[in-house]
Amino acid sequence: MPFISASTEGAVRVLKLDRPEKFNSFNREMALTLQAELDLAAADENIRAVLITASGKAFCAGQDLSEAIAPDGPGIRKIVAEHYNPIIRKLRAIEKPVVCAVNGVAAGAGASLALACDIVVASKSAAFIQAFSKIGLIPDSGATFLLPRLVGFHRAAALMMTAEKVTADEALHLGLVFKVFHDEEFATEAMRFTEGLAAMPTRGLGLTKRLLNAGLDNSLDEQLDLEEQIQAEAASTEDHKEGVEAFLQKRQPQFNGR
Repeated sequence: MPFISASTEGAVRVLKLDRPEKFNSFNREMALTLQAELDLAAADENIRAVLITASGKAFCAGQDLSEAIAPDGPGIRKIVAEHYNPIIRKLRAIEKPVVCAVNGVAAGAGASLALACDIVVASKSAAFIQAFSKIGLIPDSGATFLLPRLVGFHRAAALMMTAEKVTADEALHLGLVFKVFHDEEFATEAMRFTEGLAAMPTRGLGLTKRLLNAGLDNSLDEQLDLEEQIQAEAASTEDHKEGVEAFLQKRQPQFNGR
């Protein structure tokens, strides 16, 4: 498919940004293809986790500026409204774990894309840059919502205003990434990590994600009420029954994602 290489490995759907000659920067075709692939992964009951990574040395350089400034191009507002905002909404809405494996530099909307995933792992040589200020733009694709919640208000402001590069180890310290793997082991370890999530109780993980999304805006009382409601839903799943039986029988559970 155009600029997105998609494959299925077991219960994991792998979506690879595949425009390495342009450092995997987004154009309209690439953005719309990623949206379609996320829809397919969300709808397929056999897919129990999604892994987003990239080809080449970079993860994603953000927007292809040649498209953004083209006289006959879509223009910045349309790019944000039709390319990036739908991607971020789909990443947060899919009730399956989404892992972002950042294999190189993630800049601009590429960094925002990583932040919007559930779990981020990075190669030792990866880096994150809120590059928007370098060209007089504001951080988009959810960055102004997510980054302050991850690293704090003042640190987010500094990263956005200075466009300072954050190394993988610094990102780990800041809480932007969950794990850092050595470059030579990165692809294997990222897949192994995602496969582990795919073997877990998918419905329960999806419901956890629903609660995490709601918790960004809810009061404590609202969140407690929602936990009560969603816990009852989780307790009705086949995976919950299997988990309890496996615990009582002192064996490893075999979850089916239902």
